[in-house]
Amino acid sequence: MEQTFNVSTRLVLLGLVEMEELKYLYCALSIIIYLFIMLLSIIIIFVVLMEPSLHEPMYILISNLILNGIFGSSTFFPKLIVDLITSSKTISYGSCITQALCVTLFAFFEMSTFTIMAYDRYLAVCHPLHYVTLMTNKKIIKIIIGFCLTAFIAVLIAILLTGTLPLCGNKINNIVCDNMSLVTLSCVDASLSKMYTAAWISIYLSVSISVTVFSYLRIFGVCLRVSKESRQKAVHTLVTHLLNFSVFLLGFLFVAIRYRLGSINLPIMVHVLLSVTGLVVPPLCNPLIYGIRTHALKIKVIHHTQKIIGIKLQL
Repeated sequence: MEQTFNVSTRLVLLGLVEMEELKYLYCALSIIIYLFIMLLSIIIIFVVLMEPSLHEPMYILISNLILNGIFGSSTFFPKLIVDLITSSKTISYGSCITQALCVTLFAFFEMSTFTIMAYDRYLAVCHPLHYVTLMTNKKIIKIIIGFCLTAFIAVLIAILLTGTLPLCGNKINNIVCDNMSLVTLSCVDASLSKMYTAAWISIYLSVSISVTVFSYLRIFGVCLRVSKESRQKAVHTLVTHLLNFSVFLLGFLFVAIRYRLGSINLPIMVHVLLSVTGLVVPPLCNPLIYGIRTHALKIKVIHHTQKIIGIKLQL
């Protein structure tokens, strides 16, 4: 039997169809969450830029993580809000591919930053006397750029492989496009694309998790040997990073569960919740957790906020 390829240039996002009945409620919630993410993130980035005392590797990494959160949430919130207002339920194939690229990049940039942060804290806690020379601002920026370029090239290849696949359907069980949603629409053998994606994700996750676990285990080992005051400081740092890393892994796990259950007839909104969690929760939690638990950053944020409020009251 011959296969009929989909020649339509527009794809239907079934998640938007499900949200139509309560679209104004979802739209209001989306606007509030997006503005909250943007406001918190911009405040922290502004404070780090304005305070010379925060021009250190750790705060550069926190800023990079939060900037990536802005990027990740901006890959779908603006379009989602516009679609809900206009009752649009489709996306062009080109826009879908672009969105899939951005969503995947966000996930890998997030993982990269957490990995570098774990290694940075390992050097700070386990090699405090040499930390200043081992991890400078220039070095941390070079490491970030190196990780991001590697992730970008790998993700771009995966998306280009997906872009060569002819589609036999145009319905996506989501409100956002991602690489695997497009691959599952293919009606030709997508083994190469699936194998490459699986191999790359496995390698990247293995390296990232290995570095992170090694770093935190070494930090934990040091915590058992140092003074009570130093131990409390190290444990506080460890818990802060583990909280954020756990939030990210939870979102990643939800996406993995979604595709593992792909053959089961799940409600559309379950697909939406499983996939969107990773795009909403980390960008929302990262500035909150670091803004509250990082003492020096919290003090500076409060200081600048009070200063801005004071100026407004005078006006």
